[in-house]
Parts: sequence; C-alpha cells; structure tokens
Amino acid sequence: MVALSELVLSAQRLQRQPSRAGSELQPPSTDMALACRGVLLSAFDYKTEKYVIAKNKKVGVLYRLIQLSLLGYIIGWVFVTKKGYQETDESIQSSVITKVKGVLLTNTSGTGPRLWGPEDYVIPQQGEAVLFITTNFLETPHQRLGYCAESFKVLDGRCRENGDCPEGEAVIAGNGVKTGRCLKKDRNSTGTCEIYGWCPIERSHRPDVPLLGKTESFTIYIKNFIRFPKFDFSKSNVLEKATDTYLKTCLFDEVAHPYCPIFRLGDIVRRAGYDFQDMALLGGSIGILIEWHCDLDKGYSECHPRYTFTRLDVNATPNSVSSGYNFRYARYFKNAAGETHRTLLKVYGIRFDILVHGKAGKFNIIPTIINLGSGLALMGAGSFFCDMVLLYMMKKSTLYRERKFEKDNKNGNNNRDSVEVSEEPVKQPSEVEHLTDPTPDQHTVGTTPFPTEQHDKPSD
Repeated sequence: MVALSELVLSAQRLQRQPSRAGSELQPPSTDMALACRGVLLSAFDYKTEKYVIAKNKKVGVLYRLIQLSLLGYIIGWVFVTKKGYQETDESIQSSVITKVKGVLLTNTSGTGPRLWGPEDYVIPQQGEAVLFITTNFLETPHQRLGYCAESFKVLDGRCRENGDCPEGEAVIAGNGVKTGRCLKKDRNSTGTCEIYGWCPIERSHRPDVPLLGKTESFTIYIKNFIRFPKFDFSKSNVLEKATDTYLKTCLFDEVAHPYCPIFRLGDIVRRAGYDFQDMALLGGSIGILIEWHCDLDKGYSECHPRYTFTRLDVNATPNSVSSGYNFRYARYFKNAAGETHRTLLKVYGIRFDILVHGKAGKFNIIPTIINLGSGLALMGAGSFFCDMVLLYMMKKSTLYRERKFEKDNKNGNNNRDSVEVSEEPVKQPSEVEHLTDPTPDQHTVGTTPFPTEQHDKPSD
C-alpha cells in the first residue's frame, strides 16, 4: 500500500511539472521509468511519528499514574520479588539418608516383656526417604497350619449348612481355605466355615492406648544432599564444621540450630499441628518437605534448607474407617521337632515421607534483557489507554481526533490545503503541536506535509 501511494504521488508530481521551453512531450515509457525511480528512492525515506500534546490535566495525571503502576510492577514484582534478572534451575538432584535412635520396653499379657530397638520398630531398617515407625501393635503368637473356625466378622465365612462352605474355596477377605464343613453351636444358629490356615486366627481386640507411645521422644537423623546440575552447585543440610559431639547433643531449631538435622518425632507431629499420642493409636502419615531456594548471587553460605511439616492422611470425616495407617507381617520360627510356627503382628504407626524441592538462581544477561524489554513494551499500554480516553471519552474528543488523524478525500488529497504539492513554498508546521482549546479556524493537521519540490526554471 505504501509503494502504491508513492507511485500515485509521483505520477501526480510529474503531471504538475511545467514543460521546458521548446521541449516536446516525453514518451510514456520515460514517465513510467521516472515513476518507478521515485518509488525506489522513497524506500529509503525515514518516516517518524508526530506527537500531539494535549494539555488536559486529568488525562495527564491518569497517564502518569499508569506509568508509575507499571514501573512499580516491573521493578517490585518482576525484578525484586521474582528475580527476573536470574537464570533458574529447578531440576534438583537429591539424596536422603535417615537414621532413628531410641529403645523402649513393653510388657503385654501375650508375649511378656519385650525390648524394642530401631531394628524392630523401623521399617525398612536401611534408612530411606520413606520410613515407617511402629507406635502400636496387635500380636497373635504361636500360629500353626491347621484347621479352625473362620472369624464371624468375615461375611463370606458365615454359613447355615455345609453347602455354604464349598471345599477348596478361599474365604474372601478371610484367613484361609474352606474345608466343606459348617461349624455351628446349634441347628438353627448361623455358624462359620471351617478353614485350613494359620490357627488360631488373628486377634481382633486392639489396645486402647499406643503400646509404643514412648517413641515420641525418639530422634530421627535426616541427612540431605542436593545438587543443581546447571550451576554445578552442591550442598548438604549438615553443618560443614559439625563435630560428633555437636550432632549427639543438638536438636533442630529454626533460630538456634538451623543446620542440626536431628528431630524429635513428637516435635515433627506437633509442628504438623497434631498430638503424637492421638496419632500413634491408629497411625498416620506425615510429610517432611525440605525446600532449597538458593540465590547464588549472594554466595554459598546464603543457601539454606527450609523445613515444612504436614499431615498427609487428613480425612474430611473425623474417626472414619479409613483413618490411620497399619499393615501386617509375620515372624517365622521352628521348634526342636522341626515344626514351623509364626507370630503375626498387625502394626500401627506413623509413616514419614521426606520430599525435597528446590530452585537455584544466578544472574544472566539474557533473562534480564527479555524481562526488561517486556516491561518497556508494557509501558506502551499506558499511552494506548490514554489515547482511547482522549479520543473517545472526552467532551472534545472529536476535535482531538481531527488533530491526531488526517483523512484523504476521493481525489487522493487530504483535508489540508498545505499538502498540495506546488511550486509555491509552504510553511512547515512545528514538530510538536500543542492542543489547548482551539477554535474551528485554528484547525491543524496531525502529520507533517510533504516538502516542496524544487523545479528548474525553464531556460530562456
């Protein structure tokens, strides 16, 4: 469109040029060549915007407020809060090693006195990022393979006659395989199927208090190594100058000992907002989140771990059937006669999930330029918004539009007489026009008129 407009204007200029004295009309091919030459030369012209200053205090104040708001967003949020001048790395590589310490003695009617150490109540024992600590248990000792009655609580194990207990069929959610016999107290009662399995079957009475409630005072040692591969930066949550004496006596504290990786189990549950003894009865799940937010521009010593504790098995309905955490395992033995028997344990406890997240940042010129350029581009939104207010929402919006825009008529001329290309010199308007409260006869256009072309005078 620009090239077409230049072609039309060049043709109009050529039509208005006076012919030299004694010269004849040039052929059409010469006129076309001159027009094409003018179009090619116009490609190297520089066109600039024309600024119109509107002396309207309301719009001016609005414009400055928008500029200040955008400037505050760019500086305060993008660069200060979000550190938009940094290159970041969130692909953290992490390793977690755990170790629990503490012993206690239990004395139950079924097994008598028993000493519990970390190798007994910690599962698994090798110390991983996920570990289970037993706080309560239900023990069924001296189980042997044999025949016994299924539990009445198992629905598929109930029967009225032998036909309800097909031989060889496993009891759904039960403890063994049906033998084909229905065991009842009398003819009219409902009994249970005889099964082949580990007898006697599991006890169903759960203790009212956690048998291993003293684990609240036990400690867990959490060692965490992290690395950000993009910056080749590595660190640990253990104080580099820590001695054996320090690690044996310290306990984690956000202010006094932020680099002590030893935590009391009771403190962890308390920081999550729950009571340890209540949680120890049925068990539960606690998440330990270690966050590393490292500003590498400040140096190695300013990269610190931050710990967050939360309960993960929270139910919408208190005391629901699905609350708690438990599972079963067995310990097998052989007597002198070579017979195998086992002790079945249904254990309740607290599962600890140690999660590690992190983000490291370091100055880089590329994100700095990108965010700075985006911010400067956003500053143009203030000018656009104020233009809309000035041109369409003010009382004198029609006058402002006439000053800002020029309209071409059907003959290709605009609404100013001064843009007509002639040999008479035309007074050039100033680069910046001031809009105050002009009268209709003070109409001024919004673009600079074409410069007057110089023609050679015909020779005598």
